[in-house]
Amino acid sequence: MTVVAGLDAGTQSVKLVVYDADARRVIASASAPLDLISGEDGSREQQPAAWVDAMRDCFNAVDVGIRHRIAALGVSGQQHGFVPVDAAGEVLGPAKLWCDTSTSAECGEIMDAVGGAARCIETAGNPILAGYTASKLPWTRRHRPEVYAQLATILLPHDYLNFVLTGERYCEHGDASGTGWLDVRTRTWSKTMLDATDAARDLAECLPPLVEPDALFPVSAAIASELGLSPGTRIAAGGGDNMMAAIGTGCVTEGRLTMSLGTSGTLFAYADRPIVDAGGAWAAFCSSSGGWLPLICTMNCTVATEQVAKMFGFSTRDGDARIAATPPGADGLTFLPFLNGERTPDLPLGKGVLAGLGAHNMREAHVYRAAMEGATYSLRYGYDAFVGAGMRFDRIALTGGGANSAAWRQMVADVFDCPVDVPAQVESAAFGAALQALWSLQRAQGDASTLADVAAAHVAVDPSLACTPDPERVRAYQPAYQRFLRHLDAVRPIYAAPSPSS
Repeated sequence: MTVVAGLDAGTQSVKLVVYDADARRVIASASAPLDLISGEDGSREQQPAAWVDAMRDCFNAVDVGIRHRIAALGVSGQQHGFVPVDAAGEVLGPAKLWCDTSTSAECGEIMDAVGGAARCIETAGNPILAGYTASKLPWTRRHRPEVYAQLATILLPHDYLNFVLTGERYCEHGDASGTGWLDVRTRTWSKTMLDATDAARDLAECLPPLVEPDALFPVSAAIASELGLSPGTRIAAGGGDNMMAAIGTGCVTEGRLTMSLGTSGTLFAYADRPIVDAGGAWAAFCSSSGGWLPLICTMNCTVATEQVAKMFGFSTRDGDARIAATPPGADGLTFLPFLNGERTPDLPLGKGVLAGLGAHNMREAHVYRAAMEGATYSLRYGYDAFVGAGMRFDRIALTGGGANSAAWRQMVADVFDCPVDVPAQVESAAFGAALQALWSLQRAQGDASTLADVAAAHVAVDPSLACTPDPERVRAYQPAYQRFLRHLDAVRPIYAAPSPSS
């Protein structure tokens, strides 16, 4: 029996899956909630110690006999976060997260130092957008100088959990590309981008070494004992949550497209070469499988539907009934769901906008539908950029909490006019981390199988959840989407990032 595990540290919770690779089934799972520290300035932070506590709770919820059989563990983590660590390995302050927009001004400062957004893309493949790790460093230097002075190592959230598990400081290319410092074409740290972040300090000295996707490290004896793991358990390279979800949904070969409906919305496709857009229409990331992962990210997805449900006092579990009671287009109601600022489109200062209210649609069901449609249209906006660049997809693999909604699955199929599949393993990031661990373990044992081979053997879809576009609804959503785009154009000048001189 080959047993592997995947741990996913997200924004709202830490999740663990334990997978029997021989039986091809998850034999245990657990989750533990996380709190978010929010500020009116757009700051979104968490205490890294809370991730460790949640990890302990997850393992303690699994039978100790199963824990002891885990041969390898992969860690998935929310991208872009900044964990400041001193020379002794102690965390110096709270971690600023991917959804933190308080560093918007610092994004502009870094890009100006390079010569503008276009020059950033020429240099490393990506502009510095709200939430990227790079902008968090000058913010910390300005607002937490005592932390910056003691900073010895810059770790991403999944890097930090790997550090706790192994005592080793390392990073891999997929998650590293979300910092803004990695030259995604050469897969090396960019001195130009690092100097633009802080010209007075060599930030390269603070960055952990980059490791290959199949790297394995021994678990530390102390943490193995604490978590009930075998001393022989190996820790894989892991990666960002989107990179691990790509593995968990089989998005490791060209032509595959995955959409994640979580707190944030993401849309990503595998490529065997760098896919960089000169205008920065998408994130030109590396994958955690040796390739590249062009990615669209919206910062507001299920958060929009959750907030509307909370406002009207019902559960999102009952949201599908509201969708069924209203027509596509919400009778003219349009919701720009930019509650936490937005990355796609690039509106870091964005706020939610509800437009088209009338006596006929001022109802909770209409507002809920408009929120779901708005989150879906934001992803469609990014998808249009993919298609405009010549990418073509036959199906969408849908994952994340929103995929539990039958109404949302059908809405995606209709808005995108594309069939939708739902993977059988719903925790795609944790499952992908487990599959990466399995692949790395097999390679260490001399197996030459590729990660695509492993995904093909273990990733399955649930045929009962598949959706095909309904032609009538496809036609109905088209004018509603165009209306969304017109409203977006109207508010863009209001919520665009200010120039550093303003």
